[in-house]
Amino acid sequence: MIIENQANVTDAVIEAFGHTEDPRLREILLALVRHLHGFVREVRLSEREFQDAARIIAALGQKTTPSHNEVVLMAGSLGVSALVCLLNNGDHGQTETQANLLGPFWRDDQPICASGDTLVRSATPGAGLAVNVSVTDRDGRPVAGAEVDVWHSSPEGLYENQDPAQAEMNLRGRFLTDAAGRFHFRSVKPAGYPIPIDGPVGDLVRATRRHHYRPAHLHFMIYKPGFKTMISQIYSPDDEHLDSDVQFGVTRALIGDYRRHDEPSTGFAAPWYSLDQRFVLEAGEARRPVAPIRAKAAV
Repeated sequence: MIIENQANVTDAVIEAFGHTEDPRLREILLALVRHLHGFVREVRLSEREFQDAARIIAALGQKTTPSHNEVVLMAGSLGVSALVCLLNNGDHGQTETQANLLGPFWRDDQPICASGDTLVRSATPGAGLAVNVSVTDRDGRPVAGAEVDVWHSSPEGLYENQDPAQAEMNLRGRFLTDAAGRFHFRSVKPAGYPIPIDGPVGDLVRATRRHHYRPAHLHFMIYKPGFKTMISQIYSPDDEHLDSDVQFGVTRALIGDYRRHDEPSTGFAAPWYSLDQRFVLEAGEARRPVAPIRAKAAV
């Protein structure tokens, strides 16, 4: 099609992309063109703004390294990650769900642990945390033999891959549920933390006059053939940023019951915390995601 005016551009692209063989890819591309061209017209995007946008997109890739994923961070900061998650879980967005964001810090080589092990692998000051986990299906039956990855930030607000001072795989582990669908572990209570703001995501946060903190949480990923892989975060109810998460990840179903104990216990000085957490799996495809990071930050 020869372009006669600005309206013809959209028609020409839709006509060209309409020959895409894969039906799902064709559906996505045609919708993308309609919405993207509609956005350009709605905001009357200038040439300078388009050039700035192109630089931002390039910077997302340039800022992404084996130990940091700026693209995933931006998707969360725009609310896209949360929206995709909620649309694809809980009966496709119809009911409450325990699913949540994968985040940019999961590693796919987390060490196998026995129930009762600690995640603390190097000196990590902070209040002790004892966690008991149970995994069931929707009928309340225990799910045995599920692989459960657990990871979280230190009380200083850094994941081990960000912090050369932490031991390799500190505050990370992979557990297997027993015949009753259970396991337990020890760690330290995580703290809220700032997301990195030295790249395009930081520019967005400053432009929108938002803080750049995530509320304290534990990450879980539960994998068992026959069930949809559950990716979740369980948030601490006492965090000051619970209702203003920079990544828009907090739902009511994910606020955990972290109980404070003011008397010392075996292995824990006071105060320490406990958390009893039950996860309910949906039937579906068991699939491990591609890890957003592959290495630890250099010293």
